[in-house]
Amino acid sequence: MRKYLTLRSIAFLLFTFEFLFFISCKKEQEVSVNIDVSYLTADSNFTMPAKVKFINHTSGADNYKWTFEGGEPSTSTKKDPGIITFNTVGMHKVTLEASNQDDKKVQQWMIKVDSIVNIDFDTTIIGADRFAPLKVKITNKTKGASSYLWHFDGATPSTCNTIQPDTIVFTTGGSHNITLTASNGSTKFTLTKTITVLPPLQADFTIVPSFEDEDYEAPLTATLKNTTISGTTYTWSVTPSGMINNINAANPTIDFANAGTYDVTLEVKNGKDTKTITKRIEVKPNTNLRIHKDIKLGIQIAHSTVGDFYSTKLRHVFTANDNLDTAGKWIDMVFFGLNKNFNNNKFISPDSASFYGFDAIPMATKTKFINSQESCGCGISFTATDFDNMINDNPLKRLTINSTAGGWSPFTNATVPRIILFQTQDGRKGAVKIKQFVVDGNNSYIIVDIKVQKE
Repeated sequence: MRKYLTLRSIAFLLFTFEFLFFISCKKEQEVSVNIDVSYLTADSNFTMPAKVKFINHTSGADNYKWTFEGGEPSTSTKKDPGIITFNTVGMHKVTLEASNQDDKKVQQWMIKVDSIVNIDFDTTIIGADRFAPLKVKITNKTKGASSYLWHFDGATPSTCNTIQPDTIVFTTGGSHNITLTASNGSTKFTLTKTITVLPPLQADFTIVPSFEDEDYEAPLTATLKNTTISGTTYTWSVTPSGMINNINAANPTIDFANAGTYDVTLEVKNGKDTKTITKRIEVKPNTNLRIHKDIKLGIQIAHSTVGDFYSTKLRHVFTANDNLDTAGKWIDMVFFGLNKNFNNNKFISPDSASFYGFDAIPMATKTKFINSQESCGCGISFTATDFDNMINDNPLKRLTINSTAGGWSPFTNATVPRIILFQTQDGRKGAVKIKQFVVDGNNSYIIVDIKVQKE
C-alpha cells in the first residue's frame, strides 16, 4: 500500500512539473505591442488644408487600425498610412489600434488645424496733402489670423500688436514701409505696403545776381532762387526798398537801384505749416568798372587751342572752333601774336581780323587801340600803377583814345607789364595789362587783366 502511494505521488509531481514547464514556455513566446508614432507637415504648417504625414515606429504589432477624425482618408489599415489631409479647422482626433495574437494597444493624438489667413490692410491719408508730419489711418482687413504684429518704418508709434492700430504719424519725408505680420498659430504671413511722404516744410533761397551784375554793384538785378522744400505758396518782401517783379512767384527777379544793405524775406506755406526766412544782401556803389583777371590769349597759331578773340561783354575767349554767327557782334578785341618769340604783337580791331590771317568775324565791330603809348605821339601816359590803383572808371573817362599810326605799332615782350588802351565801338574805354608772356611752342600765350567801363 505504501509503495503504491509513493508511485502516485511521483506521477503527480511529474505531471505538475510538465504543466508548469508548458506554461513557462508559452509565456516566453508572447510578444508585446509598443506604439511609437511621429507626424509632421511641410515647414510645420498646420494651416488648412493641413497635409500631415504619419510615420509609424510601432514594434510588436501585426495589425493596424487607424482612425482620422475629419481626415481624408478617414481610416487606414496600413502600418504607414502616408499623408492624411485635414480640410476643416479645429482639433482632430487620430487613433491607432495596434495588435498581435497576444497583445493589443490603443493610442490617440490630437491634431490642431489652423485657419487660412487672408492678409490685407488699407492705408488712408488724413488730410489733402502728403507733407510731413503725415497722419495715416490703417484699416486691417485680414481674416483667419489669431495674432498681429505691425511695423511702421519712420513713424510714431513704430510697432503695434493690436488687430487695429491707432493713427500713425510719419515725421520725415521719403518712402516708408508699413508691414503686417499675421499668424494663425502655426504659420506667419507678411504683407508690406509703402507710403510716400513729402518732406516737412523748409524755407530757403539764394540771391543770384545777373551775369551783368556779378560784381554786386548798383544798379543790380538778381534772381531770387527759391530752394524751399515742400512749399506751395510764396510771398516775397524787401526792406528798405527794392523792386520785386512778382511777390508771389516762385523765382522772381529783384532790382536794387542804389547801393545799400537790403533784407529780403520769403514767407512759405503749404497748407500745413508756415515758414519765414530772411537773407541780407549788400549792394556796392557803382564804380562803372568791370574787372577781368587772368585772361589767356594765344598767338595766331594757337587760335584753335588757346583762342585769341575776346568779348568784354560776355567775358569769354573764343577760338577758331567756336561758332561766331551770333557771338561775333560781341567780340571787341583780337590779339595778334606773330610767333612764340613774341617779337611782333598787337591788339587789333575785330573788323580787321581778316587782314591778319584770321577768318572774318561775322557782324564785326570796330575797336580803337593804343598798343604802344611810347610811340603813339598822343601825349598819354597810363602806367601799370595807374591800372592797379584804378577802383572806378574816372581815370578812363579822362583819356582820349584815337587810333594813330604810332598807336598801332606792334610791341615785343621786352616790357612787362605793358598797358594797352582801347575804346569799343559802343564808347566804352578800357585798359589791358599784359602780366606775362608764356612760351609754350605753338600754344604760347599772354596772360592779361582787363579793366573796362560797364557803360
